[in-house]
Amino acid sequence: MAVPKKKKSKSKRDTRRSHHSLKTPNVVTCPHCHEPVLPHHVCPECGTYKGRTIIKTEET
Repeated sequence: MAVPKKKKSKSKRDTRRSHHSLKTPNVVTCPHCHEPVLPHHVCPECGTYKGRTIIKTEET
């Protein structure tokens, strides 16, 4: 079985793990109702996308 001959430093270990961090989702505001929404998705609050009503909601 392969065993490391020398101990890896904390710097080498942390450099290897540099891409393991969590990324925050990209969030934009809806131009119609000003609620946060993912880009290129229909707004779940008002149901609009690119200025057009796609989904009928209770308030519209």
